[in-house]
Amino acid sequence: MLSAFRSALMTPDLRRKILFTLMIIAIYRIGAMIPSPGVSYPNVQKCIADVDNQSIYQLLNLFSGGALLQLSVFALGIMPYITASIIIQLLTVVIPRFEQLKKEGQSGQGKLTQYTRYLTIGLAILQATGIIAMANRGGLFGDCQDPIIPKNGIWELAIIVVTMTAGTAVIMWFGELITERGIGNGMSLLMFVNIAARIPAEGGNILTQNGPLVFTIVCAFGLAIIVGVVFLEQGQRRIPVQYAKRMVGRRMYGGTSTYLPMKVNQAGVIPIIFASSLLYLPDLITRLAGNNNNWWTRFVSEHLTKQSDWVHIAIYFAMIIFFTYFYIGIQFNPQERAEDMKKYGGFIPGIRPGRPTAEYLQFVLSRITLPGSMYLGIIAVLPNFFLDITGDGQNQNFPFGGTAVLIMVGVGLDTVKQIESQLMQRNYEGFLK
Repeated sequence: MLSAFRSALMTPDLRRKILFTLMIIAIYRIGAMIPSPGVSYPNVQKCIADVDNQSIYQLLNLFSGGALLQLSVFALGIMPYITASIIIQLLTVVIPRFEQLKKEGQSGQGKLTQYTRYLTIGLAILQATGIIAMANRGGLFGDCQDPIIPKNGIWELAIIVVTMTAGTAVIMWFGELITERGIGNGMSLLMFVNIAARIPAEGGNILTQNGPLVFTIVCAFGLAIIVGVVFLEQGQRRIPVQYAKRMVGRRMYGGTSTYLPMKVNQAGVIPIIFASSLLYLPDLITRLAGNNNNWWTRFVSEHLTKQSDWVHIAIYFAMIIFFTYFYIGIQFNPQERAEDMKKYGGFIPGIRPGRPTAEYLQFVLSRITLPGSMYLGIIAVLPNFFLDITGDGQNQNFPFGGTAVLIMVGVGLDTVKQIESQLMQRNYEGFLK
């Protein structure tokens, strides 16, 4: 592996891409620590020390690399872009125009990307407004009495909203620059950096407050989760596909054997993002509505916002399984795959082309989706049982959350594979042997 890194750094083109990516990441992390204008940074730090780390906002704070609770320039992180991308993907199934653009190739994909950018800015404005409203009312940091925004006039609040929205646009630009001129997927790498930036601080808190024994147990448990995620993320069902020979002009095409890969985790981390976003909404609505002492407010504050509560864990697990089936049903169309295979002369050995192939693909998909959804649910909720072990249940956060591990492992594997392909093109020995 060290020789592979040395080969990558010795290749001028690849070295330039790696250094450019590191430069963008460094600028991004600096922006994540710069507070927005009008925000009292010392008061923010005092309130962060007192905030309940088991609240649902910790997941959003994780995705922003700790910038959300600090109300920095990049406080929103890349969540508006991720949400916009998911919405556009879902709309391609509902809106015929979007479905047509998806089939038009690069030109159509460019238009969908433009729509995603516009929607990202709109969502950033809404999210920034909600976060600033909660911070101004004291709902973002619980019972913290220190004024987060000393001058809370309409003009001052509007400036903060505009600043955070502009920060989201800059993050979106950074991600596209990394994708075009760097290594790996830009948005995924920025999310990877956000999550990785939080792990040392959380691990240091566990070591300081609980001692070396608990810290060692947490590290061993985190390592076991990482090994299991790597193993299952690489797992796939390979369906053999044979292409018949056909003559096009004077050339012979086809006659090759390949396979259709169907991963165990076909949906990725999208179901977890769906589920966590919906669990975040009730608390957001309750805080914006005010402190109404009714049964719904008590239910939200006592159960939905506490990650170690059994009600939260059960609802979270059920929603992940539901959204796994929902998202895979939208993204993978067996009938469309069967028609594409038939169009290019492909068939599954022992299965007739057309409808029988679609039924077979649907059967395999239903068989593989169940363990995939259970795997996602278990990985996501398993760390919630250990929140009370790593602290007193109120001021500690488990640093190896299932969502964090899934994202980091997936992005890490994808980036290593891209560097591997670059090295193999230049006849260098890669990482994977």
